[in-house]
Amino acid sequence: MKERKNPHGCSQRSPLWLKKKTVLKSLHKTKSGLRNARLSTVCEEARCPNITECFNEPSATFLILGDVCTRSCRFCAVRKGNPSPPDPEESLSVARAAVSLGLEHAVITSVSRDDLEDKGAGAFASAIREVRKSLPHTSIEVLVPDFSGRRHLIETVLSEKPDVFNHNVETVGRLYRSIRPQAKLETSLKVLRTAREYSEDFVVKSGFMVGLGETEDEILDLMCSLKHAGCDIVTIGQYLQPTLSQVPVAEYRRPEDFKRFSDLAKSVGIRYAISGPLVRSSYQARDIFERVRLDRDSERIRGRREK
Repeated sequence: MKERKNPHGCSQRSPLWLKKKTVLKSLHKTKSGLRNARLSTVCEEARCPNITECFNEPSATFLILGDVCTRSCRFCAVRKGNPSPPDPEESLSVARAAVSLGLEHAVITSVSRDDLEDKGAGAFASAIREVRKSLPHTSIEVLVPDFSGRRHLIETVLSEKPDVFNHNVETVGRLYRSIRPQAKLETSLKVLRTAREYSEDFVVKSGFMVGLGETEDEILDLMCSLKHAGCDIVTIGQYLQPTLSQVPVAEYRRPEDFKRFSDLAKSVGIRYAISGPLVRSSYQARDIFERVRLDRDSERIRGRREK
């Protein structure tokens, strides 16, 4: 029997290399801890394919500012609409959950909140402060929206000194109008440049998906832009249609393609390119951060010896 095709000509059945074994060792415990804290995770809201692996570690990306987004990106399964007012106790809930789960690397993200005067920047700053107060030795990574490119809002988050500052560009510039109609690639690159200019101490990170109809030349151009914006880490993964409401997959890239993308990123000067079909922005976030930190420490030691 032939497989049905979507309007882009891509098979609706995902290839074998996208199948992942499910292990349920401590999945329920992590979910229960998050529910008891009345918190959402982007892992669940965005239907991440790595959720069982990360929850078993345990690892989770906390979703602050509610679970309703003011933007209508066509690849994303997070609910769209008019969000509720922010929960004034949310930062404390995040900190308590991080302690309960015993996290050594906490990742905090949010929906876009264009309805708020500060676009949610204050909530990120508050969450960083509370987690650091409760877990002073835990590294903190933030995955932020674009804050409409407003420098003072970006710096509100940076002033709390997260260990990793992450903002995803998601796709190549040509596809923004159809995939991210309320965003601009230049605005996202400005967010990353602002973080790099603010301090060399931060690890600056971004990521994008393939399989949305981009060309190889466009991927190369995007990588060059991310390098010039000051990115230390770039994550590259396969777009997977979360539900029938989102844009269909245009192409399933093969595993060897992701190896080529990783090599391409390194060829333009991006030192840490994490590339694979199921790679997502926060996948193995702690391990990648530790690798960057160890490399930086080694470089500092080498530099002192050479003086």
